[in-house]
Amino acid sequence: MFRSLLVANRGEIACRIFRTARSMGLRTIAVFSEADRGALHTRLADAAVFLGPAAARESYLRADRIVAAARTANADAIHPGYGFLSERPDLPRACAQSGLTWVGPHIGAIEAMGSKIEAKRLALAQGVPVVPGYQGEDQSDAALRDAALSIGLPIMIKASGGGGGRGMRAIHAARDLSTAIDAARCESEAAFGDGRLLIEKLITHPRHVEVQVLGDKRGHLLHLFERDCSIQRKNQKLIEEAPAPNLTDETRASLYRHSLRLAKSIGYDSLGTIEYVLDSLTGEFYFLEMNTRLQVEHTVTEAITGLDLVELQLRVAAGEELPLRQEDIARRGHAIQARLTAERADQDFRPDSGHVYLWGPPSGVRIDTGIEAGSDIGLHYDSLLAKVISEGPQRLDAAERLATALDHLTLVGVATNRAFLRDALRAPAFVTGRATTRFIAEEFPAGWSRPLGLLAEARRIAAVACALYRQHVVSRHDPSAWSRLGGFRLLATSGQPAHAELSVAGEQQRWTIRLTQDARRWLAEDGEGSSSFAAVLENERLMVELNGMDLEVPIAFESRSDTVRVALRIDDLEAVFDVQQAVDAVLEAASGPTQRDGEDAIVATMPGVLVELCVAVGDEVTPGHRIAVLESMKLFHDLKSAVSGRVAAISRHPGAIVAVGETLVRIETNPVIS
Repeated sequence: MFRSLLVANRGEIACRIFRTARSMGLRTIAVFSEADRGALHTRLADAAVFLGPAAARESYLRADRIVAAARTANADAIHPGYGFLSERPDLPRACAQSGLTWVGPHIGAIEAMGSKIEAKRLALAQGVPVVPGYQGEDQSDAALRDAALSIGLPIMIKASGGGGGRGMRAIHAARDLSTAIDAARCESEAAFGDGRLLIEKLITHPRHVEVQVLGDKRGHLLHLFERDCSIQRKNQKLIEEAPAPNLTDETRASLYRHSLRLAKSIGYDSLGTIEYVLDSLTGEFYFLEMNTRLQVEHTVTEAITGLDLVELQLRVAAGEELPLRQEDIARRGHAIQARLTAERADQDFRPDSGHVYLWGPPSGVRIDTGIEAGSDIGLHYDSLLAKVISEGPQRLDAAERLATALDHLTLVGVATNRAFLRDALRAPAFVTGRATTRFIAEEFPAGWSRPLGLLAEARRIAAVACALYRQHVVSRHDPSAWSRLGGFRLLATSGQPAHAELSVAGEQQRWTIRLTQDARRWLAEDGEGSSSFAAVLENERLMVELNGMDLEVPIAFESRSDTVRVALRIDDLEAVFDVQQAVDAVLEAASGPTQRDGEDAIVATMPGVLVELCVAVGDEVTPGHRIAVLESMKLFHDLKSAVSGRVAAISRHPGAIVAVGETLVRIETNPVIS
């Protein structure tokens, strides 16, 4: 066994690998970019080495810098985690040249499965069922269009060299083919440097199932049962479980048999996952791809087998023989994982960024994370913040335990999908184990709505909390009896109720709230109503008695000149407000633009990087014309024109980091002739 391990990754997966490595007595080494200085994973390791700028292509995607970091820190082995360089031959090849142990499969296996086109050909050769489709060498638009029409719509266009939902387009109408082919190729080239595409028949009611395999360097190969990963948004997984519900024993046995046959054909010698689409109407399944790495959802397999997959992966990489045979591995209970992401689920899962003011993980479940209170969530990397994993003797036990954990999880400062995940776990299609990859569209046809029932109470509580916080700050610096008088005593005669007006901004709105304090009870009034409650501030908890209910409100404060930022969670609502005395300067809204441009402007729908500009000044455009492409947290988003006209001005260019609401292109609309 090697003595020291460098993890060529960041965030929760780096922290998770370090946990196992430390338990094995290994010295741990982290790497970090400029954006990750001081991040949790760098502090959990024994040593940390700087890679370069925040952009992944200049840091985490640079095999040469990873190897140089390993030499600097005297590492013996490199674990890639997942994403970044985990499925590219560059890093294992560089490891071999530098005498470093690569924690992953041999290069031949990575290359064999790195192209979806070649992987499907291998699967066919081994008798593994594949979705009818086109994997031809002719990649012209005409050939792809003809193939799609020959297969029959609907079809799915996929990037040959990609994953994670990038470069994928579902096509239901022939008129959309040309635009979709162009967009998929553009996204594939930008994300993977490979513009080749393949076409598959679209299964209209698909489930996503996968089989975990594990091999050593002595020819032994095992399966560790299957998982279901059908609940997805934008072709990216959100909820995973093991075992997959509602499969027959015959289907399971067939999945295991085909998976082992395919893995054996390439001499697979590490952890890997073979993914399938299963037609929920017929029960037939078809090979999709093989991921030659540790998966995000490996946790649920660990839960039902009792195995540490990272430890097994490290031991296999060190040349050890697998300590298990197939008959030694038993499946027990059920496990479900939810991916907590920095996204606005109520806005079509728009990526979000910000500062983590409050972080309170729930008890009774497993939490894998790379964040903590004080972390900054940027736009350069994946939106995954944490994984919440529950287990139970039965599937519904695990599901309710996970939903309850999400009820109690607190993360304030950046928008997350926490409440959506909770609602998804309690939706009928999930409860019955009948969810397909169309789950979100079918269960939330009008989109998911964020709970805002207590927004009025939250802003009023924030105003009172700010007043209590200011009193606390004053008394801390002035311990005299005068500082302990209740309320805003400078604003009222002693012995009478104290009054103050505060300006509270949040949720792209601003309110003036009038506070009245009498003893320990507060009245908070604004233009939409009032709330009366008692409140006591104790450390990072605000104890509130409101409408006959006692509430414990997690809360955090940040002083900013004449403004106090208040982050809190009340019941199901997480919110951040900026509070200041109303007599001070007018406060801008806390987040987002206060006014959007008209239809003649193309604005950034989310914060991100402008990766492509598809027009030039003077170009004529029509409704639906693709104007630009934004990348945010590894997802690509098309910005299209809503009007006919001529491009009059371009204010931002490829490579620019843009804010939500920022104008990128102005279009001079064609006059309407009446």
